[in-house]
Amino acid sequence: MMTPNSAPEGLDIAVATNSPQWDTALPDVQALARTAVEAAWAAGQGVGAVQTTEVSIVLADDAFVQNLNRDFRGQDKPTNVLAFPASGGGMDEGPTAQPPGMPVLLGDIVVAFETAMAEAADQGKALGDHVCHLVVHGMLHLLGFDHQVAADADVMEALEIDVLAGLHIANPYEGGVAVDGSTP
Repeated sequence: MMTPNSAPEGLDIAVATNSPQWDTALPDVQALARTAVEAAWAAGQGVGAVQTTEVSIVLADDAFVQNLNRDFRGQDKPTNVLAFPASGGGMDEGPTAQPPGMPVLLGDIVVAFETAMAEAADQGKALGDHVCHLVVHGMLHLLGFDHQVAADADVMEALEIDVLAGLHIANPYEGGVAVDGSTP
């Protein structure tokens, strides 16, 4: 099921739920995902975009995410969130030859239900808070942020903490748990 967009000017958000488990466990999950994308968009400096930008969020199950993770990352296992930039590099490396009036396709964020649910339970977090964190994390990837190098990871983590604080969500790293569920 896809919901209509009510995002800020210049940002179109499509949210699709392809696993009914999401709506059962977290009836407001689509609204939470939208709010998280909007907050990350503002903090990640997407607000100044000249053209309308589109992002999609897919609320999936572990099997769906495992297939994507295997096919696109060579890892045959589910993960909590995947981000697929349309241009491969975020806003700074987006397509430069877009025809006037055409939206910039930023990319897709895919969140796995069972993995997110298990992580939230293991970490003692509300599922909604954890989903917001995962969506913020994915959106920052689409905006060009990364965590492969320690200095970049510090910047991205600090931005996530700030964005989530603005959403009244506690620092998700306080217990020493990374977004992928591992301990740093």
